[in-house]
Parts: sequence; C-alpha cells; structure tokens
Amino acid sequence: MSSSEFLKLENQLCFSLYASSRAITRMYRPFLEGLGITYPQYLVLLVLWDQKESTVKELSEKLDLDSGTLTPMLKRMEAQQLVQRKRSSEDERVVNIQITEAGLALYEKALCIPQSLLASSGLSLEEIYTFNEQLKRIISSVNAFD
Repeated sequence: MSSSEFLKLENQLCFSLYASSRAITRMYRPFLEGLGITYPQYLVLLVLWDQKESTVKELSEKLDLDSGTLTPMLKRMEAQQLVQRKRSSEDERVVNIQITEAGLALYEKALCIPQSLLASSGLSLEEIYTFNEQLKRIISSVNAFD
C-alpha cells in the first residue's frame, strides 16, 4: 500500500470500527425499544443479569464508561425501577447497584435478541465468534498503551 493510501477513509481501521459499532447499535434499537431501554442501559443489564450486584466503579470499568455518563444513566434506570442504588455502609463513597425484580423480568424478554441479531447479520456464529475474539485482542493491545 502506498503512503497516500494510508490516509484514505476506507483504509482507516478506526473508521471501520466506528461505522460497525453504529450499525450494530442500530440493529439492536428495535429490540431494545420494545423493552423500553437504550443500548447503554442494555449493557448495564447484561452485567447485572450475570452478577445481580455491582458497584458504580466496577460497572464503569467493565463497560468503559466514565462516571459522568454512567451515573445519570443509573439514575434513569432507578426511576424506571430496573435497578436500585445504595451507598455502602462501610464506605459511603461507594455506590452499590442492584438489579430489581423489574430488571430481572427483562431478562426473559431479552433472550431472543442475540439469536435475532445473528439471523439478521448474514454471518455465521463462527464468523461472529472469530471476529469478536479478534476485536478483544485489538482492545487488549490498544489498552496496553494506556
């Protein structure tokens, strides 16, 4: 590839990842609207469906969201009665997030989402798994620079 080719938009990994992320998020939208949640809220619920409880700091690290983004979202989720926020009795700087019964109830409704998206993607499960593993390697390599 020539030097001038490196600076073409279609050759930029960052743009391909950005455009892919936006397209995939758009694919989720109709499913999540049916649940009354946004894509970032879905990510929070994925963690809490697995762990039932987490701190804001743990969620922030796991989802790579800063507290300025996460805290207002958690407040909205609490208003929707999907989560409950409680200050730790041992350290009041720590805020624990627990999933509620209403949040747990969305789990059953969300079970169809991955399979529906797979069917819509035109890709095989193996292709998606391989691509996801490659993306995890890229994330790990890039995060090593921090």
